[in-house]
Amino acid sequence: MSSHHIIREKQEPALLIADLHDFDLENLGQLLEWSPTVVVLKNAVEKIASLGLKIDVIVGDEDAHSFTQEHTKFIKATHNQLLDTAFLFLIEEGYPAVNVIVENFNIDPYSKFVGDIDIVLLNKNQRAFTIKSGFSKWKPAHEQVHLLSKADDLHYEGLKPFSTNSFITERDGLYKFTFANNFIFIAESL
Repeated sequence: MSSHHIIREKQEPALLIADLHDFDLENLGQLLEWSPTVVVLKNAVEKIASLGLKIDVIVGDEDAHSFTQEHTKFIKATHNQLLDTAFLFLIEEGYPAVNVIVENFNIDPYSKFVGDIDIVLLNKNQRAFTIKSGFSKWKPAHEQVHLLSKADDLHYEGLKPFSTNSFITERDGLYKFTFANNFIFIAESL
């Protein structure tokens, strides 16, 4: 997309920052390039604010409400409901997709939202996303692909297993997964 295109609100994925631990600031800059709505969970607010970034929405308890930045919306949630509250907000507001910065890929909390919003998880080394059976993608040779979900009746092409749930592309070209599940999460290197 060139710089002369007009970006409509909610056309680009929202950015949900759950944990910025060791996340590359250059990658963060790329995610912020098209001015997404930035939703931050309370534990990441201080780090984001120290970087001088605009926060659109904070999800947290009363402690997080003490943060002040002009035009920042606050959504109250208990500690164990932060992620669910953030996702429900994004879905209710009509966002079709969200990039989520996390420290670790624990996919369980995200699986229940897959039918409602497209989710890409990012950490310092990888990006994870859902695929449906028949998914194929071009990758250079010797790139790693990891299954993060249990896949029933799994078949693959263009890949060679190198450890449990981890594959490497055999050559430049397409790789493909087929399976019986509705979807699975996979991860690739950034």
